[in-house]
Amino acid sequence: MKIYYDFHIHSCLSPCGDSEMTPNNLVNMAQLAGLSAIALTDHNTCGNCAAAASVAKELGITFLPGMELCTAEEAHVVCLFPSVEAAERFEQHVAPLLPPIPNRPDIFGDQLLCDAEDRVIGTRDILLTTASSISVDSVATLARSFGGVAFPAHIDRPSYSVTASLGDLPPLGFAAVEITASGDVETLKTQYPEIQGKPLLQNSDAHRLEDIQDAGPFLELPDAAPETILAALRGEIPCIWQR
Repeated sequence: MKIYYDFHIHSCLSPCGDSEMTPNNLVNMAQLAGLSAIALTDHNTCGNCAAAASVAKELGITFLPGMELCTAEEAHVVCLFPSVEAAERFEQHVAPLLPPIPNRPDIFGDQLLCDAEDRVIGTRDILLTTASSISVDSVATLARSFGGVAFPAHIDRPSYSVTASLGDLPPLGFAAVEITASGDVETLKTQYPEIQGKPLLQNSDAHRLEDIQDAGPFLELPDAAPETILAALRGEIPCIWQR
């Protein structure tokens, strides 16, 4: 079956996320866009995943709780998990490894925790966009230890990407990579031969509702279960992908 996806979406918990990117809003927008599987990947936190998972279950959308982890090298890596519980355990591991810098909402933006009805139930006081002390070469193994998968975000961007931080894409254990919608696949394959044959995921990295992508890129898999998607992104089962 074709699984129309967007595995890189931010909510209002990311300080750079729009205030309208509440869990209920973003999942309903994904449904309107024709997506069948989505992931919520706020910066260094999974705090709004439980609420989004509840909405997605009601709407029949496959939901992968996740996080966009900022590594010690200031490279962004998307981490996805099979359940909210696994994602929250991963966050418990990450949280002590973030610098204790207070958020300044007037400068960086609010960091809002919401319930499934989009009521604000709290905030995060520590700035979530800072670099953790986790090295990029350990992320793939670390995510897998929590039952998840990791892939480098937007490798064709000149900042906050593995390629920008390291100057290359060394073998880091990632079975899939993310490129932007405007990424030139043939040029990237020449630059980084390591991506040959790997799923090249095109996600929105949406920070506003209107940025969530319409159904287009898809994975073709036997089913849309979270475990099946994660297995495909780990390279454990065959996966047909189309940008």
